[in-house]
Amino acid sequence: MQRTARDAAAKPGPPGPAAPAAPQIQLIPASVEGALDAAEEAVDLLLDSGRAPGDVLVITTGEQHPWAAHELSFGETSYWAQHDARDDVFYTDATIAARAASRPVVVVAVNGGAEAAAASALSLAHARATALLIVCGDPQRINSVLGTGV
Repeated sequence: MQRTARDAAAKPGPPGPAAPAAPQIQLIPASVEGALDAAEEAVDLLLDSGRAPGDVLVITTGEQHPWAAHELSFGETSYWAQHDARDDVFYTDATIAARAASRPVVVVAVNGGAEAAAASALSLAHARATALLIVCGDPQRINSVLGTGV
């Protein structure tokens, strides 16, 4: 028996790819001054638990992470080549983070910067994290920026 187009339409085929699940969100309370240290500790715990370094993106909302500042001193081409290689944890700041690709884990250090920059960084981080989003900072500020309780 030959199937017709009508028969095929009546019987759905295998389901297509599922929509990506929202990442799990973890909040690590920290002061503006301590957010970067909290992010570093989170990265260390991730790596110690077996997470591959190339799976982790760290975004700062205020002052750049020292690694990012150092690497950018060699030029943007070299800096972004390291991002594209995905061999190590990649550090960027909110002003240029939109260029960063998705990674399983995104860590955000809310270490200052304007409210708009923090909001933009948190929104971007949520979009870039495929499994886990870790936000380090003042919970009241983070919740006011996100407009919801995390």
